[in-house]
Amino acid sequence: MLTYKKSGVDIKGANIFKAKIKALVRKSFRPEVLKDIGGFGSFFKMPSGYREPVMVSSSDGVGTKLAVANLINKHDTVGIDAVAMNVNDILCTGAEPLFFLDYVAYSKVKEQVLVDVVKGINDGCIESGCSLIGGETAQMPGMYRQGEYDIAGFCVGVVERASIIDGSKIEPGNMIIGLESSGAHSNGYSLIRKVFSQNELKRMGKELITPTRVYVKPVLSLLPDKAIKGIANITGGAFYDKISRILPDNANARINKDSWLIPKIFKLVQNKGNIADREMYHTLNMGIGMVLIVEKNAAKNIIAKLTQFKLKSWVIGEIIKGNKETEII
Repeated sequence: MLTYKKSGVDIKGANIFKAKIKALVRKSFRPEVLKDIGGFGSFFKMPSGYREPVMVSSSDGVGTKLAVANLINKHDTVGIDAVAMNVNDILCTGAEPLFFLDYVAYSKVKEQVLVDVVKGINDGCIESGCSLIGGETAQMPGMYRQGEYDIAGFCVGVVERASIIDGSKIEPGNMIIGLESSGAHSNGYSLIRKVFSQNELKRMGKELITPTRVYVKPVLSLLPDKAIKGIANITGGAFYDKISRILPDNANARINKDSWLIPKIFKLVQNKGNIADREMYHTLNMGIGMVLIVEKNAAKNIIAKLTQFKLKSWVIGEIIKGNKETEII
């Protein structure tokens, strides 16, 4: 007799897994979380203290970095990537992340792999100060090869309407501060995997799956001074697309690529793949994971404050008159 389990979906196993992670995800709960995970919906009370709160949301995934995690059989950090890609995006508006929902899809993987993935998601939530309050674990026979899985996430944050950062106040004379990345983060892995052989990927695997840096707490600490005019998360499209996105129509961003030390991994990718400079800065973060556009007289103080979070940063350029483009010199 045919059953759902025989067709590839183990409901009982999924329920056991969900029960196991309940205690784990409670570690990320903020006071505003009203119920445990596992219901038909997740409950989160609006934080107090906002006069005119605006909700900010983001949805993103980890991409083909997961192929490297599978290759070296290490799954406890890619969940951090899923969170970081989302919370860093809403941070660009000045928003504080509040809660996160995950989506993990697979055909057939070991239960411990799923536990490791969710542990990473929960760790990312704790690091960013938001709560993992729900999600979906989807077993999809025939959609993924055995052992493969995919992760995506959805994050909601809040910002005071009067404090929204949208780049509209950026003007020539502002300085551009680059915040150090922790590596390639979660972008450009299709290119990286094309450049290196399987053996090379295995050898460099630990470095390549270093999780995306979470910038939430350091950057939120800077916002009360009102010196930050724009924030760009250097992800897909990298410098050329992400910085240009926040510029007003009359301004250009001029980046000096010699103003910070480019990590060896990016030089190795470029040299081995014979990749042009523009392609590199349009695909990879080159050691700069986030950009702050700030008032000139505040740059030195901001860099000093970021040092207190053990986060390196540099003045990497300035805003000049232009037409909403990014220049790299």
